[in-house]
Amino acid sequence: MDNMFYKFGKYNQTQTIILQKMIKAKLLIYFTLILVSITTWNCGGKETQSTTATQEDGKPVKEYTIAQFMNTIRINGSAFSPDESKILYNSNQSGIFNAYEVSKDGGNATQMTDSKDNSIFAISYFPQDERVLFDSDQGGNEITNIFVKNLDGKIQNLTPDTTAKSEFFAWSFDKKSFFYTSNKRDKRFFDLYEMDIASFKPKMVYENKEGLFPAVMSNDKKYLSLVKPITTNNTDMYLYDMQTKQTKLLTQHEGDISFSPQTFGTDSKKLYYTTDEGSEFAYLKSYDIATGQSEKVEETNWDISYMYFSRNGKFRVVGINNDAKTEIKIYNTADNQLVKLPSLPNGEITSVNISDSEKLMTFYVSSSKSPNNLYVYNFETSEYKQLTNSMNPEINPDDLVEGEVIRFKSYDGMEIPSILYKPKNVKQGEKLPAMLWIHGGPGGQTRLNYSATIQYLVNHGYVILAVNNRGSSGYGKTFFAADDKKHGDADLKDCVESKKFLIGTGYVDAEKIGIMGGSYGGYMTLAGLTFTPNEFKVGVDIFGVSNWLRTLKGIPSWWEAQRKALYTELGDPTTADSVALYNKSPLFHASKITKPLLVIQGKNDPRVVKPESDEIVEAVKKNNVPVEYIVFEDEGHGFLKKENEIKAYEGILKFLDKHLKQASEGKIEKQ
Repeated sequence: MDNMFYKFGKYNQTQTIILQKMIKAKLLIYFTLILVSITTWNCGGKETQSTTATQEDGKPVKEYTIAQFMNTIRINGSAFSPDESKILYNSNQSGIFNAYEVSKDGGNATQMTDSKDNSIFAISYFPQDERVLFDSDQGGNEITNIFVKNLDGKIQNLTPDTTAKSEFFAWSFDKKSFFYTSNKRDKRFFDLYEMDIASFKPKMVYENKEGLFPAVMSNDKKYLSLVKPITTNNTDMYLYDMQTKQTKLLTQHEGDISFSPQTFGTDSKKLYYTTDEGSEFAYLKSYDIATGQSEKVEETNWDISYMYFSRNGKFRVVGINNDAKTEIKIYNTADNQLVKLPSLPNGEITSVNISDSEKLMTFYVSSSKSPNNLYVYNFETSEYKQLTNSMNPEINPDDLVEGEVIRFKSYDGMEIPSILYKPKNVKQGEKLPAMLWIHGGPGGQTRLNYSATIQYLVNHGYVILAVNNRGSSGYGKTFFAADDKKHGDADLKDCVESKKFLIGTGYVDAEKIGIMGGSYGGYMTLAGLTFTPNEFKVGVDIFGVSNWLRTLKGIPSWWEAQRKALYTELGDPTTADSVALYNKSPLFHASKITKPLLVIQGKNDPRVVKPESDEIVEAVKKNNVPVEYIVFEDEGHGFLKKENEIKAYEGILKFLDKHLKQASEGKIEKQ
């Protein structure tokens, strides 16, 4: 189900939400940056810290090490135990992701799995007992299998196949089975299987021969909604009758319109979906299966990202992508009135999960200066309780910086939304170095989430501007499509234009602005150094594409269903588009790179393969330009092991200090 180069986090909410994100955000194709590292890991020994500045109120601002920032725990996901007394979630407290559980009343969490090499992401408890379902791959290769940890502690692989990718889809409403997708029959497409939990014997319930994506299943198991990607801006929606085996197209249309199934009604009579038909933004509609009639349910001035019902339909949960942050609405379906959520300081509520009894709700609270923390809310008492404290106690949140949403006009007048991070207490007349932060995608979006990497760089005196260049999701479908087949050109011009905003702040050194990013952001870094060689003083490329021809020809087999959409968005390497792809590939023009470059790569990355980084490093070395290269043998598209994150991000700061902050005007330090 993963789409091209965009790596989804394991939020364990619903398959509906994951699919919605996958389809709406340009199928969120290609490359995301997993540098939002906020984890806990004991590196042995107490880290030192120094005072480098003072805050506006005169208090000193402490300077923290990367180990201290990485000693903040990264957590996600939530699932209630059958009796709703405990909550299962994922944490990298051990240095790598494992499953943990915590009482709904609070207290110390218990580690449920003990992997030392491959990250484990919990899916849920079993419906009637406390066995744990989870998935894992090998060293970041994304060939996930589904496992169960039995009550005796023994672990069983339920989908044992080292060549096939299996992913959890949903529990059946009767709680006797679960559904999962797998490409074991045909490596190009994902079929849907149902696994009986009494025997653990799977059976195929939908054979996918046409490259459709299973989306959501009705409670009565009679209907399955399906999605077909046509282009990155255009999808079709189908209804599959599980009894008659007939597939019905629900969305005959012309032009680029996105349709994304969200959920069925609890009585299985209606299918709810989002669409941007006739609108810049996605809104919510329902389709009556008996009559074939559709009606609008809800619309806002932003994209409705997802919607689902609680188990018995008491509540309807809506997530809205509101200007780089998530807005949650919960409706009581009896009167369609909003449930008043608890008022929490300095944060937004995300990842709402309502228990089967509909009495409890888990959610996360975070902000750009405070990492995710897990909460539980009681609908009957209107009381909430914080269950985790993920921030390293050595770090004072007052020393961190809140992101500020800003906008600037680009070269053609298009308004570009971005997020600005300004170090504390910039002295009058002081000029600071700055880095552009480019998200993954194309089609991703930098949001007001906590990023240990950003806070680490800002804490050490760097201004960070996270640019949501044209083509980013969340700002309307016109903006979303504005970079189609213009990658390395129009989107790069947005990044170049952002320098004017930075210089206009008065506290950024015009001669010390660099560019960095991961995946698509890594490509943008390479494109910036190659095609605008005098604009950026340094570049940090984290698993970025250097050769579009190779990358698009070599997409993993399980992305076959999206191949046409990808080629429409980026170009078809087997046609005349290959000329344009050659021209926008930094590898073939690497002789133009004259500024220092740092490249970071995971050896097992199936999306942006290691040769993409190997070859650009070797090509740039020929220019007698400083090049540093960090490779992790046990990582894929994104770094999940704490020791690797520390090495990577500490390496970034050292590189920037040497080649940007301390560099003399007009000088390039040779290797």
